[in-house]
Amino acid sequence: MLRYVEQLGLVEPDRSPGGHRFYGPEQLQRLRTLRELLTGHDLDLGDVGLALRLRRETGLRQAVEGWLDSVPTRPEHVPAPDWLRWEQEKHQSLMEKT
Repeated sequence: MLRYVEQLGLVEPDRSPGGHRFYGPEQLQRLRTLRELLTGHDLDLGDVGLALRLRRETGLRQAVEGWLDSVPTRPEHVPAPDWLRWEQEKHQSLMEKT
């Protein structure tokens, strides 16, 4: 678990010349408060890792905010009664390409 925490960038321990991790009081406090954050808000490490990425990566944050704020709209060339079928066929076509 500590490797995953480190991979996410949530805690960055010092390293010995041989590569061993050294956790000082700052890192130990971060680990303790991380556990409190996870249990207190029913989060997992991936949630906090994503929050960190959103804070650091402006483009990612803007893309997620744009998606969350977007309202699905029917394309003008698709008649209202056909919209559901059109979206299903489009989705099926995309799934076949992957």
